[in-house]
Amino acid sequence: MTTGATGSTVPRRQLGRYLRDLRNQARLTVRKAAKELEWSEAKIWRIETGQTSLRSLDVEAMCRIYGAPADLTDALMALAKETKARGWWHSYGDVIPEDFDVYIGLEEAASTMNWYESELVPGLFQTESYARAIIRASQPDEDAEEIERRVHVRVARQTLITRTTAPPTLEVVLNEAVLRRSVNGPAMMAEQLDHLVEVGRLPNVSLRVLPFSAGLHHGVMSGPFVMLGFPLNGDGKPSEPPTVYVDGFTGALYLDKDHEVSRYQAAFTNIWDASLDEADSEQMIASVAREMKQ
Repeated sequence: MTTGATGSTVPRRQLGRYLRDLRNQARLTVRKAAKELEWSEAKIWRIETGQTSLRSLDVEAMCRIYGAPADLTDALMALAKETKARGWWHSYGDVIPEDFDVYIGLEEAASTMNWYESELVPGLFQTESYARAIIRASQPDEDAEEIERRVHVRVARQTLITRTTAPPTLEVVLNEAVLRRSVNGPAMMAEQLDHLVEVGRLPNVSLRVLPFSAGLHHGVMSGPFVMLGFPLNGDGKPSEPPTVYVDGFTGALYLDKDHEVSRYQAAFTNIWDASLDEADSEQMIASVAREMKQ
């Protein structure tokens, strides 16, 4: 796990993924790309695997060779500047467009997710109606077309938990408040809770509820977060270091230093142990759903 002066490896890894995909879309081999750019093949490999930071001018040159559109080139150049930063903050709606989402790329690549939510149903478990209500409330100035586009992106993400090839394993804990906070009325909330019961029965999903009766726990201090683990390479080592994602009101934080990940791992273990088991959690969710329907 990288802990050097360049801080988080997340922007380097994500930039490498996008540049590799662009090269493949352009049907260029590493050798051909290196020849066009007058670089070594080793340099291309280091960039695509996130082993090195990158100047925005180098990204511009790669995008030109790969035929990337101007808006994507600008976004990748902005991301390249973050590869040299000590910390990694990604502010939505700032330089990098919102549809250029670092987290979605990490989510797609993850093999495990340990997830704690204190206030809202996780995006991967939201019904379309619930997602629409949340997005509309968080983006009150957006027009209806943009709201629907964001809803579509959120719902489309959910296919990863049921995909046939290596779906990720999820351990998810919801604070009891998530169940009892009526979003857009009791009827829609009951529909959402019924959906949670269905999702919790998937073989790769372990869903628990942290009841109010648990009292003080580490989630009170940590707030909501997701820990992402990645598949092992042939040598038995993770293909990428574990990463903690914390979504804030004005931006998102990505953490992958040893001491940061360890602290969140300890917090999740405490939260998991304090929560109801899966069977009792399902009963609570179903019970609250019945209350909503009355």
